[in-house]
Amino acid sequence: MSITEKAPQRGQATVPKGERIADYVDGRLGIYKGRTLVRKVFPEHWSFMFGEIALYSFIILILTGLYLTMFFNPSMAHTVYDGPHTPLQGVQMSEAYASTLRISFEVRGGLFIRQLHHWSALTMIAAMMAHTLRHFLTGSFRKPREFNWLIGVVLLVLVTLEGFLGYSLPDDLLSGTGLRIAEGVTLAIPLVGTYATLFLFGGEFPATDIIPRFYSLHILLLPGLILALVTLHLILVFYQKHTQFRGPGRTQKNVVGQPLMPHYAAKAGGFFFLVSGVLALMAGIAQINAVWVYGPYRPDQISQGSQPDWYMGFLEGALRAFPAWEFVIAGYTVNMGVLVPAVILPTILIAVLALWPFLESWITGDKHEHHLLDRPREQPTRTAFVASLTAFYLVLFFGGSNDILAERFHLSMNAITWGVRIGVFLVPALTYVITKRICIGLQLRDRDKLLHGRETGRIKRLPHGEFIEVHERIDREQEYMLLSRDVPKALPAPVREDGEGIPNPHSRTQQVRHRLSRWLTSGQVANPTPQEMQQALHHLDPAPDGHREITPPAPAERREADQQLH
Repeated sequence: MSITEKAPQRGQATVPKGERIADYVDGRLGIYKGRTLVRKVFPEHWSFMFGEIALYSFIILILTGLYLTMFFNPSMAHTVYDGPHTPLQGVQMSEAYASTLRISFEVRGGLFIRQLHHWSALTMIAAMMAHTLRHFLTGSFRKPREFNWLIGVVLLVLVTLEGFLGYSLPDDLLSGTGLRIAEGVTLAIPLVGTYATLFLFGGEFPATDIIPRFYSLHILLLPGLILALVTLHLILVFYQKHTQFRGPGRTQKNVVGQPLMPHYAAKAGGFFFLVSGVLALMAGIAQINAVWVYGPYRPDQISQGSQPDWYMGFLEGALRAFPAWEFVIAGYTVNMGVLVPAVILPTILIAVLALWPFLESWITGDKHEHHLLDRPREQPTRTAFVASLTAFYLVLFFGGSNDILAERFHLSMNAITWGVRIGVFLVPALTYVITKRICIGLQLRDRDKLLHGRETGRIKRLPHGEFIEVHERIDREQEYMLLSRDVPKALPAPVREDGEGIPNPHSRTQQVRHRLSRWLTSGQVANPTPQEMQQALHHLDPAPDGHREITPPAPAERREADQQLH
């Protein structure tokens, strides 16, 4: 063969059509780069499901909301009802209320979808609150997740506001009463309250623009913001990796669990259908928001025993419990009876919730990344603080039902109101003390398990006749989890002057941090030393796995390097 002749082409295998399609898509979207994503590991714990419940409820809210949007008429124009619900025939009402009745009685499946939408909203807010408490109690808000914590707090506020807007749209007597309260709260804001009310309501209450404006906010602005923040929240979760509880093989640099595909995706898909089924069951058998019972809204009427949705109960209780204080400044009336409980108090609660990660980091001087979670008992002060906030919320929540409680239990409503006023100070304080003592007691119990083992139920008679219960060493996994706890320490007391007598310009700030760190780290029970553990093993029966040796886990990253005062 000469050098000018071409070599014969060898036969090549035909590329499968599916692979060619995948190559075509990859050349434009880069789908092959997603291999690491589908193998991302997710840890397992029952408390992690609260966030999933909130997400799945949000999906159902979007789907049911799209269905309801096709039939709801957000108009305040007057009409006379002539539908199938006999008690309201011939009654003058708004188009919004009439369309709500039409959805409930004439649209196929309309009442079921309405109730599914409402139950999903209540469930989503409840799941988000439980999700927030879980993060607060376990310390997952620490570096590098402070911004994701802020996103979660904003989401909680937006979802609560979104629920209130949706609750107000039917224009029935109950939701109209809530709107009237919202108008009073807006008016109580100094300087800008009147202008904000006119902008929001479009005139004197009830005006004619409030339902259309709320409708636009409810189906466009707030859902768009919530969807964007949820997406950003999930992206940060993927990027920063999941937190996990301590255990064998779990460190600050890895995640122990199941990959996204196919294990976690299959479980998450099944859980989505489970949540959907439970919500559908609730919507089918548990009546909620029966607007035809209340009738259309009229400014001169209010239904007896009216109550908002549960997530607004604490605000209702604060309004009912706070005294009717007001005063005049330069000709302007400041209504403290509305401003403090409905504006200032929620703002303080939200601010404390949002700023806590930065406050705790500043107090402790902890600048390390944290990917392992604390058990609530391991941070007694933080856990007690969260419990006291929850108790404060619940006292106000029950205070919002003082008329119902007075009627059902034959009590004086004034006595209940005074009980709420006293309880908002007394109950959180008692809850704080009791919770902290419980956490310290549980720490002592864990230490006792390490040093004295677990009770076996077997009775042994000693040579001198004494009967004792035989204790056995706890399993190694639990032992590792208890011994690997990082015990936080308070910051050292600041030095007012250095060796040359020069005063410390930051002594006051450092003194505040020192005192706060003593408060935050108080109640900690030290882990047993390796020597104490070795001595304890001689008095215990062998563990079920037969191990007698003890190798204490390497201590977690300490904070001493970052606890120096600056």
